[in-house]
Amino acid sequence: MEKDLVKWVPFREMSRLREEMDRLWEDICGPPRILRAGGEQWIPAVDISDTADEVTVKVELPGMESKDIRIFLIGDVLTIKGKKKAEKEKKGETFFLTERNYGSFIRSLRLPAEVEADKTEAIYKHGVLTIICPKKEQFKPRLIKIKS
Repeated sequence: MEKDLVKWVPFREMSRLREEMDRLWEDICGPPRILRAGGEQWIPAVDISDTADEVTVKVELPGMESKDIRIFLIGDVLTIKGKKKAEKEKKGETFFLTERNYGSFIRSLRLPAEVEADKTEAIYKHGVLTIICPKKEQFKPRLIKIKS
């Protein structure tokens, strides 16, 4: 019995491999979701930046209202929590794909320096929550002059 050889086409095979790798990375690195008994919890993306005078935290919270977000600052730990409500489905509407996150979330972040809680400001604009935390005086860098 004779078997026919199938010509190997590297680009086609690499394309399939690439699709499978992309799917795998999307499953692993996609928007983090935690399934809990009361529903789904999600974790919003955060950026923390540090300057000589302040620590700035930016949190992506698209589609939320500021009244649904709570911010707590205890020492150098900033906690942000809230709940994003799902849109109501229309009668006769069928979803083919849904990737947006809904449900409650909580993020606790240790800041890189101690900050002034009473001077901290929060601004919510275009789906991004920006929290500006001025550093305490003793944590601001100071230039020390050398005596000659």
